[in-house]
Amino acid sequence: MLDEAQKIKPDSKCGDELVFDLEAREDFGRIAAQTAKQVILQRIREAERDAVLTEFKKKEDQIVSAIVQRIDGKTVFFDLGKTIGVMLPKDQIPYENYHTGARLRVYIEEVSMGQKGPLIYVSRAHPKMISRLFELEVPEVASGAVVIQAIAREPGSRSKVAVMATQEGIDPIGSMVGQKGTRVTAVINELAGEKLDIIKWDKEPEKFVANALSPAKVLLVQSEKSRMIVTVAADQLSLAIGKEGQNVRLAAKLTGWKIDIQGREIKEEEGKGEEKEKSEEVKEVSEAQEPSEKKEE
Repeated sequence: MLDEAQKIKPDSKCGDELVFDLEAREDFGRIAAQTAKQVILQRIREAERDAVLTEFKKKEDQIVSAIVQRIDGKTVFFDLGKTIGVMLPKDQIPYENYHTGARLRVYIEEVSMGQKGPLIYVSRAHPKMISRLFELEVPEVASGAVVIQAIAREPGSRSKVAVMATQEGIDPIGSMVGQKGTRVTAVINELAGEKLDIIKWDKEPEKFVANALSPAKVLLVQSEKSRMIVTVAADQLSLAIGKEGQNVRLAAKLTGWKIDIQGREIKEEEGKGEEKEKSEEVKEVSEAQEPSEKKEE
C-alpha cells in the first residue's frame, strides 16, 4: 500500500516500483511460500470485490446497459462488465422473452455484499425505470425543467406518469411526448411496448384526479373524506374504468386517493335545450396504496 511504501521511500507514489532486500530466514520453505501466495491472492480478491462494490454503489438507482449471460429457471443473470447482475422473477416484465446475448437496459435496484462477493439486483419492472429512461430521452427532464412527480405502473401492460414544468413557457406533456411522439416511443420500445399515459400533475387533488383518469373526460370531481367521487358522461364510463378496472386502478395509485366513478346520462329536449340527468350505478374501485408509496422522491 502507498502509506507502507512511503515508510521505506518517502517520495513514493502510485505506479512506482519499489525494490528492497528480502530478509533471509531459514523457515522460508515451500509451505511458507505457498501460504504467503494464498494470503496475497485472497487479499487481492478482497480488494477487487471492494472495488466492484464501491463502483456499483454509485450506480445504484440508475440504469445501465447489460447483456443477458444466462437464464437459470426463472432467474436471469446479466453481464454488467466487472460483475454479474441478478434479476428475480418479480423484477421482470411479464411475458417479456430473454435470450442469451441480448443487450437490454436494466435498473440497478440494490447493491450489497454477499458471502461470495457483491450482489447486484437489477430490475426492469421498477417504476423508477421509467423516470430514468425519460431522463435519457428528454433533455428537459435531465435539466430539471420538467419534473416527474409520480408514477403508477403495471409492468408490461400500462403506466401513468404525472409531470409538471418548473419553468414558464414549457409544455411538460409536449416535452415528454416529443415531436411526432419520438421521445415517448423510444421509451415504449425499451419497455417492450408497454403503454404510457402522460398526464399533467396539479396541486389541487380534484384536478389531479380528473387528469389521472385520462383519456376519459371527467364532468365533476367531489372529495368526500378519504375518497373522490368522480362523475363522467355515460358514454365515458367504461373508458374511465378501463379494461378490468385498470385505468381507474392506476389513477388511484398515482394520486393516492380512493376513487368511485359514476356515470350520468345527459339528454337534451328538442327546442328547449334542457338537460335531463339519469344516474348510473356507482362503480367502486380498488383502494389506492398510501401516497408515500406513489410519489417518487
